[in-house]
Amino acid sequence: MKKFAILIALLAVTSGITIAQTLTADEIVKKADEKNRGQSSQGEMTMTITRPGWSRTVSMKSWQKGREYSMVLITGPAKDKGQVFLKIKTDMWNWVPSIDKMIKIPPSMMMQSWMGSDFTNDDLVRESSIVKDYTHKLLGKETIRDKECYKIELIPLENAAVTWGKLIMWITTDGFDQWKTESYDEDMKLVNTLNASNIKKMGDREIPTKMEIIPTANKGNKTTLEIKSMVFNQTISTDFFSQQNMKKQSQAVK
Repeated sequence: MKKFAILIALLAVTSGITIAQTLTADEIVKKADEKNRGQSSQGEMTMTITRPGWSRTVSMKSWQKGREYSMVLITGPAKDKGQVFLKIKTDMWNWVPSIDKMIKIPPSMMMQSWMGSDFTNDDLVRESSIVKDYTHKLLGKETIRDKECYKIELIPLENAAVTWGKLIMWITTDGFDQWKTESYDEDMKLVNTLNASNIKKMGDREIPTKMEIIPTANKGNKTTLEIKSMVFNQTISTDFFSQQNMKKQSQAVK
């Protein structure tokens, strides 16, 4: 009886630990967002746009600080080289050296295609927040491409400045990586699917380094973003994110 009582006590303690370690949908999404973003990040990547009959690759450098500051410098191909995109809080600009012009991108264009790809301006600068602009519901767990994932439904808050009607996100249980995301419009029709893969060590963490987005309506179309290098939580002054520095960075690659 004494051994039985001890066993019951151990089971109760183990059960308590398991319950305490159970994460909510909010906590899972927050962990995934923090890992993917960091306090700051800077790196180099390539984006390959694939269409039936042709493809092209764009290379770039990126800098990001928190959620309010972001800059992307296009380093190739030659016809796009030197273009810069800057986001400060809710404002976004595009410096186009070929016409020597600074273009302000209005909020109404945040969901427009970026550089002719299947990514949007919003994807580029991450204007919307998966943490703050959506409610989160844990739908269970599923295995996606050999990875056990939390399956989470994200519904936008009523006054959130987002276009998606719903997101379904699969976040890995072992690393909190955003492994797959389905984006739906306001009529709840699937618009595109993003698959992440190729986990590598980048700076102080392991992250997926390949993201492939496939639109539902356009057969044969896809865009692949590959991270070549990335470091997190390095000091970047807010002064770096300025229109003056956009032109300086542009000149450095011309």
